[in-house]
Order: sequence, then C-alpha cells, then structure tokens
Amino acid sequence: MKLPAHHRYAHSAIPARPVYDWPGGRRLALLVCNNIEHFAYRAGLGSDVTGPSPVQNQRAYGWRDYGNRVGLWNLLDLLDELEIPAAHNINSAALQACPEIAPALRARGDEFVGHGRSNSERQDILWEEDERRLIEESRDVLAEHAGVAPKGWLGPYIAQSAATLDLLREAGFSYVMDWPVDDQPIWMRTRAGPMLSVPYSVELNDSPAVVTRHHTGRQFAEMITDQFDEMLAQSERRPLVMSVVLHPFILGQPHRLRPLRDALRHILAHRDRLWVTRPGELAEYVAGLPSGLVPGSEEV
Repeated sequence: MKLPAHHRYAHSAIPARPVYDWPGGRRLALLVCNNIEHFAYRAGLGSDVTGPSPVQNQRAYGWRDYGNRVGLWNLLDLLDELEIPAAHNINSAALQACPEIAPALRARGDEFVGHGRSNSERQDILWEEDERRLIEESRDVLAEHAGVAPKGWLGPYIAQSAATLDLLREAGFSYVMDWPVDDQPIWMRTRAGPMLSVPYSVELNDSPAVVTRHHTGRQFAEMITDQFDEMLAQSERRPLVMSVVLHPFILGQPHRLRPLRDALRHILAHRDRLWVTRPGELAEYVAGLPSGLVPGSEEV
C-alpha cells in the first residue's frame, strides 16, 4: 500500500543522529513563543473558552480582545521581570489595530514572526494566489512595524496548504514552526530551496490545553515543569528544543499568570544549563552548522 506523502523531509529517528551543542556547550534550548492575534467582530473564526463550537458574539470577541488590551502587557511585565527574551507570532491586523504593541516589542528586542493577517481566517483553504497574497501582506505589515522583514512563520491555526512551504520560501521566509514533527530542528524541501523547521509544541500550548481540554492554569504550569525536567535530563544525550507557547487572552489572565511565573522560575533556576533564545536566533545558528549534523542538511 502506498499512502499519500508530503516529500518535504525524509524519516530520521532521533537516536541515530549526530550530537552537537548549542552555544556555550548547552544542550537544551528554550523558546518562549507568544501569539498576538486580532479577530473580526461577530464574523469569521476564533476561539471561545466556553465550548468547543465557538460562537462569534460580543462575549467571545471581548474575551479575545482582552489579550491585546490587558493580557499582553501582563505577559510582557512577567518576561521583563524574569529577563526572558521572546518571539511573538503576530497577526498583521493586530499591529494595525493596536499601535502600542510594535514599539513595546521593539523596545524588548523581541522577534516578530509572521502569523497571517488575522486568526479569523485560515490559509490552508485558499487558492495559491490568494494564499500568496496573504503571506506577502502579512510580511509587509510586520516589516513596516518591526523595521525588518520577518524570517519565521506560524500559520493561523498552525495550518498549511500543500503549497505553503513553497510560497513562504519564495516570499523570503527561512524557517517555519507549523510542523510539530521533532524536538530538534530539521531541514525541509521547497521548490525554491531549503526551509528550516523549528520545533513548536502543540502540546505545551495554552490554547489546546486550556480552551480545548479545559486544563487549569496550575495544570498547564505543571505540564511546563514536567516537560522541562524530562527534556533537561534527555538533553544530556542530545541537543533538544523546548518551546512554551502562550496566548495573551489565555495565559495573560491573572489567575493563570501566577502559576506560569512559578513554572518559569523553576526553569530559570537551571539557566546556566540552558540556551534561552528566540527561534530566529536558533535558526541562524543551525544554518551555520556543518552539513550532516541536522536532518536534511545534506541537501542545503
């Protein structure tokens, strides 16, 4: 039987790979990835904490809008307090609607990552030319507000069409976080050249944890500490990437912020063994490694 395949990367079991280090001889890289999103009012797609079938009314819109009005600023204060660099997956519409966001992120030196125009739409259902337009519009707005074009991409709803990787590479992007396939970066094939996949968790992600599975903030914090403790032990054998994925309208709520602080403090007690970085910096480092260390690098 021959199943449909993507042909973007070859199979590779992690124990069989060469071992390499992150900067400073460290083996575990930590990425804190925050999602800044903007939604249509009473239309389109969007999460709703009250149930699995979102209702696009003023309540659901207001809950999500809390993230850009309050929750984001709670999270940025926490990141400042703990001196954690971050990357932000940003809907371009959020920067147009909320003028305070871009200057605050630039002041921190944080990374702007492409995240579509709005999470009221998905890109995987578009015709190729319409998807190309979405990608280019998002890229150009982020470049205007950040002062530099984004190199990374995470699609709204972590969704891709069959042509997304090709379109992103053609638009100047060099890495994606849409493929939860590994705990190490891997190189992927596109029609325009190689594209790096940076690990981004759909497990250690507050949206499915809290919205879909109805975990509490304390339970999510326990997931973070358990993931960290296990990956730190595993990293004695091989380099790994741990990502913590946040949304301001979810983890920016005060009752979830407190256990998040506890979990991040637990991690940072081991800071001397970690590379606390941003995905763009990690992608740049990987691009400079010798061929043969990272899966797919022989094609780069």
